Amino acid sequence: MYPNILVAIDGSDAARMGLAEATRLARSLGSRMLLVHVINKAPWVSPAVDLTVLQHLVDELRGTGESLIHEAIADARDEGVDVDSRLIEAIGTDAGEIVVKEAISWPASLIVCGTHGRRGLRRMLMGSDAEYIVRHSPVPVLLVRAAPPQLSGTGSTQ
Repeated sequence: MYPNILVAIDGSDAARMGLAEATRLARSLGSRMLLVHVINKAPWVSPAVDLTVLQHLVDELRGTGESLIHEAIADARDEGVDVDSRLIEAIGTDAGEIVVKEAISWPASLIVCGTHGRRGLRRMLMGSDAEYIVRHSPVPVLLVRAAPPQLSGTGSTQ
């Protein structure tokens, strides 16, 4: 059904939940997984920033990304899932765009990613890689929310 599952990871709770869901799915289907972590180098940095400081920041982001990938690979392999990874460094390109390109080139049969479920002004200010992926993906996308929305006024006491 889904022999190749691409999983976008960024260290957030939503991404961790997406990875866990993708791992369960891959294990039950006998699928391979590709973990993708994107380091977006300095689209928000002023030209006046010292290049040494910028390089230090990029090195830290790379180290964090490598750690995330290493931990995720270990977890997936512990569950018996065949997994590979890509750490991609980009300048000014949104992570969602890169994930879709990787899904096409790998080729993925499913993309799994976490979503924060932001709306309104917060979504406008912070963007939505998950929305980009859903709109542009050539394959099905499974979104996993970090925390389900709170229901109010339903009479439920859960």
